[in-house]
Amino acid sequence: MSAMQILVFFVVGGLAGWIAGVVVRGGGQGILVNVLVGILGAFLGGWVFSALGIGLTGLGGLFLMATVGAVILLSLLRLIARA
Repeated sequence: MSAMQILVFFVVGGLAGWIAGVVVRGGGQGILVNVLVGILGAFLGGWVFSALGIGLTGLGGLFLMATVGAVILLSLLRLIARA
């Protein structure tokens, strides 16, 4: 993986985590947490989209999967925190 790909991965992860935090109202704890949520969300979103048989490619597909996955992740964390 090149340095540019890593940078894009972190930027997309940060944006996806931030957007998920706005949607769920559980994020926004800072850039590092947003990036972490976005990266974990990308893995979760990739798994969910794959399980549903939906294949997305390119930067837009990565961003959509990361955002959807991050929203799911924050929603699950919020449910666990309430219990």
